Amino acid sequence: MADEDLEQIQAFLGLSDRVGTAGQPTAAQFKDIQAAGYQSIVNLALVNSTDAIPKEGEIVAQLGMEYVHIPVDWEEPTLEDLTRFFEVMDQRSHDQVFVHCAKNMRVSAFMYLYRVLRLQMAPEEAQPALLQIWQPIPHWQAFMDRAIAECTAA
Repeated sequence: MADEDLEQIQAFLGLSDRVGTAGQPTAAQFKDIQAAGYQSIVNLALVNSTDAIPKEGEIVAQLGMEYVHIPVDWEEPTLEDLTRFFEVMDQRSHDQVFVHCAKNMRVSAFMYLYRVLRLQMAPEEAQPALLQIWQPIPHWQAFMDRAIAECTAA
């Protein structure tokens, strides 16, 4: 599978050989994701998010991949959502995981936090991938700051 095929997916960003992130893939693009070797799809978008695909879980399952849906409210992301995401990623630490939302904004924030808090990556090393997608708006930056403060205080 050529990387060019994955790069056709909205806001695609490969973070490692194991983790790819993006905005909402089309139904047909899930075949490209599967052909690239990804074993799990993690969707952080709501069912009514931009370009959401009805029955996405069924489409993914028919392609032989695992589907995990953690609906993260754009206006109110929660530490519970983040904890669930960390658990899902930890459980798949040896798998190829493709994580998406509507525009790769939720995902890039969650992946930044995962890389810094779980993988112990230096923030300055993790930040370029986040900023390649977007500069978090105030309520998302506040959420990220709170997550870092609470997780590092524990």
